[in-house]
This record gives sequence, C-alpha cells and structure tokens, in this order.
Amino acid sequence: STSFIERQNLTMRMSMRRFTRLTNGFSKKIENLECAVALHFMYYNFARVHKTLRVTPAMEAGIADHVWTLEEIINLLK
Repeated sequence: STSFIERQNLTMRMSMRRFTRLTNGFSKKIENLECAVALHFMYYNFARVHKTLRVTPAMEAGIADHVWTLEEIINLLK
C-alpha cells in the first residue's frame, strides 16, 4: 500500500536530518549515508518500543526475544 511507504518515508525523514532539506547534515560519501540508514533501521526495528505494538517490531515478528540496547547495536559494528 502506498500509505505504508509514505509513512515509512516520513518516519525516516523526520528521524534523520540527512533527509531534510536545507540542512548541512548531509553525507558527502554514499558509504556514510548507507551506514546512517542502516543504524536508523536497526534502532527502529530492534531497540525502539512502538506504542501501538508495545514491543519492538523485531519482537512482534519473532526475530528478537528482547529489546536491544544501544550497546548491543554498537557491538555489532566491531
């Protein structure tokens, strides 16, 4: 559905200043942009408890069994 895609785009634009207009927070390298988007979606799906679900989307889908901390996400980068 188009409404789901538009909602996802709005959430991404509002969460990451890289996607808003008239900002100097843009990525000069595509690799930096890719990493920022990956971190955003990792946090959104594994660490952020959503109000309507009352759990993370990963927990609702059965992928994760707990709410991830930022420390756990950062440890994936090492």
